[in-house]
Amino acid sequence: MLKALVLDYGGVLTDPGEDNAAEPPLLTALRKAKQRGLKTALLSNADGWWHPPTAWQGLFDATIISGEVGLAKPQHEIYLLTAEQLNLEPSECVFVDDLAINVRGAAEAGMVGVHHRSTESTLEELEVLLAIALRD
Repeated sequence: MLKALVLDYGGVLTDPGEDNAAEPPLLTALRKAKQRGLKTALLSNADGWWHPPTAWQGLFDATIISGEVGLAKPQHEIYLLTAEQLNLEPSECVFVDDLAINVRGAAEAGMVGVHHRSTESTLEELEVLLAIALRD
């Protein structure tokens, strides 16, 4: 059973989607997942200078930034560290990234991987995997 939603920042959380929504659709989905009791994490290869906006305070149960932890996607260890920070097994986490190599790395580490190609297809896949509604 999946218990956590792990998202990449650039190209996933920042994807404005097709509908010009008030906030990026995957950010809205992350909020809904958290409200439904799932754990949430940000996993990004951003450098150590990057910090999430203040508006995102409390949104993530874990924030793993490669420049801060000395690991980078697609190294297996960064996915294992993310699961550990969530106090979950990798198999209990679904990871979304726009780069296929990073999705493969997550899958090889034991996570369920979703390759983000469009907000619509990613949200459809996540709703099936998590068995919850993530859109309005």
